[in-house]
Amino acid sequence: MLSKTAEYALRAVALLASQPGQPAAAEVMSEKTKIPRRYLQRVLQDLVAANLLTSRPGPGGGYEMTRAACDVSILQVVNAVSPLERIRNCPLGLKTHTTLCPLHAELDKAYAATEQAFAGVSMQDVIDSTDSVIPLCDSN
Repeated sequence: MLSKTAEYALRAVALLASQPGQPAAAEVMSEKTKIPRRYLQRVLQDLVAANLLTSRPGPGGGYEMTRAACDVSILQVVNAVSPLERIRNCPLGLKTHTTLCPLHAELDKAYAATEQAFAGVSMQDVIDSTDSVIPLCDSN
């Protein structure tokens, strides 16, 4: 359901959320998140353009979040790079379908539920999870 770009954006933001106030270089982020460096650069640019991250060049620079992790939802991260697309009109362009047919109405309900679920989880919630599996870390 999520694009690879959205998955990568969530990994990058989860990493930065786990180390507030500590900028991370793209090279380090690529290594820790297992995202190819070139792809990560594009994702980071989109996150900066969406004002979720800021970047500082030079020694001691890197990327960091512009807001606290508790103020950034999974939905905001996803929408910054690969927005979830709701079904507003008949995807087939059928003129007689002035409302969504039952199939597309059900699909749109699922998209709406996904949006609502993602909007209700902050990146801080992800970082603070009591799950024994820690995001982006090998548990050895």
